[in-house]
Formats: sequence, C-alpha cells, structure tokens
Amino acid sequence: MKKLIRAFTFGIFALVPLFVLASSGGMHLDKAGNDLADKESLKRGFDSYVSYCLGCHQLQYQRYNRTFTDLGISEEEGLAKYLTNGQKPGEHILNTMPAKDAAKWFGSAPPDLTLMARLKPGPDYIYTYLRSFYIDPERPFGVNNKVFKDVGMPHVLQGLQGIRTLDEHGNLTEAKGGSMTTEEYDAFSRDLANFLEYTAEPNKLEREAMGYWVIGFLFIFLIFAYLLKVEYWRDVH
Repeated sequence: MKKLIRAFTFGIFALVPLFVLASSGGMHLDKAGNDLADKESLKRGFDSYVSYCLGCHQLQYQRYNRTFTDLGISEEEGLAKYLTNGQKPGEHILNTMPAKDAAKWFGSAPPDLTLMARLKPGPDYIYTYLRSFYIDPERPFGVNNKVFKDVGMPHVLQGLQGIRTLDEHGNLTEAKGGSMTTEEYDAFSRDLANFLEYTAEPNKLEREAMGYWVIGFLFIFLIFAYLLKVEYWRDVH
C-alpha cells in the first residue's frame, strides 16, 4: 500500500511541469525574479500599467486607495497623479471601454488583469509574454506571440521594445527600433509583472510571514502533545 501511495504521489508531481508547459504554449518561461517587497519596482509597474494597460484591461478587484497604501503612495500624490478623471480613492481601478465594442474590435473583450498572475503559471508567464511578440503579417494586428499563439492583442509596447521576428529555426530575434534597450525593456516587463503579481494577492507577504508563526506554533504544540501522549500511555502500560 505504501508503495502505491508513493507511486501515485510521484506521478502527480511529475505531471505538474507538463501542465505548466502546456498552459504556456509549450515554451520555456523566463524567470521574472520578482520581489514583492520592492516598493519602487511596484510603483514603476503601477505607472506602466496605468500608462499602457488600463485603457483596455481593468483591475476590477483592486481599489486605488489599497494600492496607494500598499505601495507607499500618499493620497495627495495619488489624487494628483492617478485620479485625474474625478474617480474616488475608494473606487476600483476600472476603465470606460464598452465590453461589447471591445469584443468586436479584438474578437473578445480584453480580460481583467487583477488575478492574471494566478490564472497563468505565475508572473513568469506575464514576464515572458510581454517580451515574446513578433511580426506576423497574417494576424489582424500584424503580430503574434510565442507563448500565446494567435493572440488577439496588438503589441502596444512595440514602441518601447521594438520589432522582433522569427529566424529560420523559429526562434525570436533581437528587438530592433525600440526606444528602450533590451535590458531596459526586460526591467520594464519585470516591474509590470511584479505589480500584477501584487494585485493577484495583495496580502501575500503578510500571509507568508504569518505562515512561519503558525508552523512554529504547531511545532511547539506537537512537542507538548507528544509529552502528554507519553504521560497518558505510561498509565496504560
């Protein structure tokens, strides 16, 4: 029976990488190397999201004031910099794009990004996706993506990254013609992926910190439970 359980457990863990690989289009994902404790990175990612993503992609489960508090942005700065259209700090981060019209323009309405880092194989997927667009004249917007085949999204960051193509082996070439160097665009993508990992679970750092305390409590409780068990069974024997 123990051998059967071991074999079943090993089989489950062996299949996990296959599911992750399948969900990423069979492509290896680059490591984003995110750090949720890096508030400056999160701020840069928030700025990038508002500038390049919010027009199409909402964060319908994330509020402005929660974001300001977590990222160390004062309410005065937030009002002046991000709430320029009369929004309230307590409102969710939404746009005004009509869903029906968006579905006509793009084939389907652009997805909400609040939980995207949890729906896909983590922020590594987002980081790799942002860097994997290439020219494809057969697609409606003239681009495709290595990790999301036949994507219906235009490459809105092409002016920053530049143009990439596929070589004769199907590999991505170096980007050319962008306003950023490859290193700068990688850092830009990392900050944006970092921010979206934060929105997917704003209390992740607190949860993980609390987990250590819970494990420590359970370990101490285990010691006392064992000593109590020894005391009880002493009378039984």
